[in-house]
Amino acid sequence: MRGYFGIGVEQISKEQNVGTIARSTHAFGGSFFFTIKPDVDIEAMRSSDTSGAFDHMPYYQYDHASKLELPMECTLVGVELTDESIELPSFRHPLRAAYVFGPEMGHLSEDMQAKCDHIVKIPMKFCVNVGVAAAITMYDRQICLGKFAERPVKPGAPLDTPRAKKDTLRRKIRSKKK
Repeated sequence: MRGYFGIGVEQISKEQNVGTIARSTHAFGGSFFFTIKPDVDIEAMRSSDTSGAFDHMPYYQYDHASKLELPMECTLVGVELTDESIELPSFRHPLRAAYVFGPEMGHLSEDMQAKCDHIVKIPMKFCVNVGVAAAITMYDRQICLGKFAERPVKPGAPLDTPRAKKDTLRRKIRSKKK
């Protein structure tokens, strides 16, 4: 996949959710993980992550949204179910992005929403678990920016595989006319 991304959660309170999100971030190739004002035991959080994600990507912790620091040219994308949010299937993911999710049974703070460059929502009837929302968002990013064949019009596998497309781009050598 091109570019990089990080995943963060604001005011999260359940170690299992943090561990699940960190593991998913690691599995989808995330570059870093962060929390803002977490209400969790860091050691319990690490024990709920069975992939060892915290040994393979940096973890950053901030006391407040205003303290959040991101790499230069990294776009902050909030994931929040609001009327004004962009629906995720219609959103073009930035090449360099950090995605931030709100707490269980809550929302991204107003300070965090104001800091975001974009706010997206997963189109559904009601909110899902924050770990599920994070995984859906990372999967959508992978589909959008990964090197996958276009989805076919009919059910089933694509007719043109990425390898087949590559072969069609070869330069054709013309034989000399006699």
